Amino acid sequence: MIERLHVKNQLSFKDVDVSFGEGLIAFTGPSGAGKSVFMQAILSLFGQSDANASSVEAVITDKIDLEKFGLQSDEINVFKYTKEKSTRYFINTQSVSKKSMSEISNSFLNSLAVRDSEEFENERLVTLLDALIKEPLHVEQVEEFTGLFLEYKKLKNRLENIEEKERKIEELKEFASFEISKINDVNPQIGEDEKLMSFKRSLSKKEKIEESLEKANTLFDFEINVNEFLSLVEKDSGFFDESMNELRAIIEDERDRLNALEDQDVEALLERIEKISSLKNRYGSIEDILEYRDKKKKELEEYENISFEKAKLVSTCKEKLDILKTKSQLLSQRRVESLKALNQKIDGYLEMLYMPKVNIVMSEIELYEKGFDSLHVELGRVNIKKISSGEYNRLRLAFIATTSEYLLDVGGVLILDEIDANLSGKESMSVAKVLKILSKKYQIFAISHQPQLSSQADSHFLVTKDGNESQVKLLNHDERIVELARMVSGEEVSSEATTFAKKLLNVT
Repeated sequence: MIERLHVKNQLSFKDVDVSFGEGLIAFTGPSGAGKSVFMQAILSLFGQSDANASSVEAVITDKIDLEKFGLQSDEINVFKYTKEKSTRYFINTQSVSKKSMSEISNSFLNSLAVRDSEEFENERLVTLLDALIKEPLHVEQVEEFTGLFLEYKKLKNRLENIEEKERKIEELKEFASFEISKINDVNPQIGEDEKLMSFKRSLSKKEKIEESLEKANTLFDFEINVNEFLSLVEKDSGFFDESMNELRAIIEDERDRLNALEDQDVEALLERIEKISSLKNRYGSIEDILEYRDKKKKELEEYENISFEKAKLVSTCKEKLDILKTKSQLLSQRRVESLKALNQKIDGYLEMLYMPKVNIVMSEIELYEKGFDSLHVELGRVNIKKISSGEYNRLRLAFIATTSEYLLDVGGVLILDEIDANLSGKESMSVAKVLKILSKKYQIFAISHQPQLSSQADSHFLVTKDGNESQVKLLNHDERIVELARMVSGEEVSSEATTFAKKLLNVT
């Protein structure tokens, strides 16, 4: 319930602070006074209309599940928006987006100001029909069916993914095998590329090394002369002998390496270097190459196993689908048996509203989470898309009333913008009677130009405009009589209009 509303600078409303009670709340007043503008302020606060005020704030006493939106909930929740350079929305001082504000408010606020088809959506209609079924376990069985269907849907999606892979599997297997074979043909070893490049560098310097080695070898022809010299000058020759021995070892190792190079198949060496380089250019380091090969081997194993998994899924899906079909037939049977009762219940409200009977038709569609059943609404055998907006909203009202009777403990807030427009007095009073029934669960804000609906309100507000500024005032009994009489006869209130207004209010 909206307990209080504070609006600042909403077009002609400069600063309005209004408190509300429960039940049916009527807003009346001359054309152009600002009734629709005031309702638009409420809708804009909840993210369901454009924001035009500098600020709108409301105190909500309904229990609202804010935790699932990551917000802290209080016993009394304060909704607010402010608009300066940008519009910012808040709940209990916590900042929220306009989208979140709209989603949160949808849980407790409904508006018949627009031609919305929400009440006639298939799943909503099926849920309403299920609520009428007297079988004690029916609703639990519907919930069980929904759970089974969602499990089946997951398996079906998995099977469809496998079938999609299967259509490409031969190509994928061929590609994986080709990649593995290409790497296996070379079979590179970790560190091999560095050794091969060292060999290659040695080959490129082989002739220069051999020429330089022969020249360095002549140094040993003078070794005896150096030893003789060191002996004559009485110096220890140990350092020289050690150096010459080390040099001999280096030269001997280099000769062995050069001999080994002579034994190498240079063309094969260069070809292997090229193959490893090609793999490295494609996959990265040798470690990356070997890791990629292992990955492709694993993929190939999965491709080989996919046929087995598919067969198992096909079998499981068929079993679950057979179970769902059997359960769906039971649900459908009960729904068919109760469809007449739903039509009669809605027709009861439509009769009150002087509307033709409704015809809810059941047909079979592709299996979904509530079975195979689809419900379609016709009004007097006419597609509801072709009826007038007045008829459409009264039809919605009948469905909302039926829904509140069977599905709702607490209905929240219902906003109606001239739902009795262009109706006769008798029709307007019928709308008022249905709203009185709904007002046991809903707090209803209704703009009206008809005295019949307004007379049935639990509280009656008058919207007036003085110059460029609009005001909202709660009327007492005497003021209500005056306003109802104005609505009957116009600005020049007649005694007959006053008498009729008193009769509407049951005032003597």
